[in-house]
Amino acid sequence: MSRLVTIYGGSGFVGRYIAQRMARAGWRVRVAVRRPNEAIFVKPYGTVGQVAPVLCNIRDDESVRDAARGADAVVNCVGTFDSGGKNNFDAVQHEGAARIARIASEEGASRLVQISAIGADPAADSQYSRSKGLGESAVLQAFPNAVILRPSVVFGPEDAFFNRFAKMARMSPILPVVGADTNFQPVYVDDLAKAAECALTEETAPGIYELGGPDVESFRSLMEMMLPIIRRRRIVLGLPLWIGRTIGRVSGFVSAATLGLVPPVLTLDQAKELARDNVVSKDARGFADLGIQPTAMEAVLPSYLWQYRPSGQYAAVKESARNLRG
Repeated sequence: MSRLVTIYGGSGFVGRYIAQRMARAGWRVRVAVRRPNEAIFVKPYGTVGQVAPVLCNIRDDESVRDAARGADAVVNCVGTFDSGGKNNFDAVQHEGAARIARIASEEGASRLVQISAIGADPAADSQYSRSKGLGESAVLQAFPNAVILRPSVVFGPEDAFFNRFAKMARMSPILPVVGADTNFQPVYVDDLAKAAECALTEETAPGIYELGGPDVESFRSLMEMMLPIIRRRRIVLGLPLWIGRTIGRVSGFVSAATLGLVPPVLTLDQAKELARDNVVSKDARGFADLGIQPTAMEAVLPSYLWQYRPSGQYAAVKESARNLRG
């Protein structure tokens, strides 16, 4: 019988790409999610019955155990940007990660991959990075031979980064950017999925790998790279970090006062994250150690950002017609 991998959060942005890769590699894939009925789209990733969404709440031991039972390998892709509620940073990224690693070990899984983030640190200023760091420590304590993947900002068709700012650029002549000089090293989502596949299917040394794309760019530069792709001329307005923190506090208060009906434009925690570069550390293991050549942004961004152009999918046709008239 083919091997079985359980992917917690396997229907999310990163998880779905890992699920596709593992299915193509011939594994049976169990996609553990809170709402299996909303994850039906993962079934066609493999043959009939090869990929199956199952109910799981990572805040509950028995739920996590049911999803891990019989699995040869486990991947944890569950993450959150929500600092409040039951599924907050600590519950999901610290306690949830610890629970998955402990139970995976108890159930006899031979391999575990934890998707974390660059900047993960138990002593970090932001709650997000602090919970990621605490989660990593708990994972390694319960599952010492785990592979932890720390990506920089992840891009791809379903991302919440370029898509978000492209939408803003479609509506506003000004693109405000908090932390305009902060550096990022964006990583293509399928490269991250390939790294997870390598960790599960090859003799990959355990430990932490920091993953970034071939280019390091400032936040401002990333926006200036995006704008020509979506055929928009906009003013990229850099905002000081102190203004970002003020916006985060006010935005958080408004969101709380409206019981979440008005989502925060920027959270205080996100403003804290923007105060430091999000790039691969100098001596960190990375893509090269996994035998992977990361994909450049310019090779991927036009394939999904075209929808934000004034003429959408017809932009290239109109541009060609103008050239002919010229």
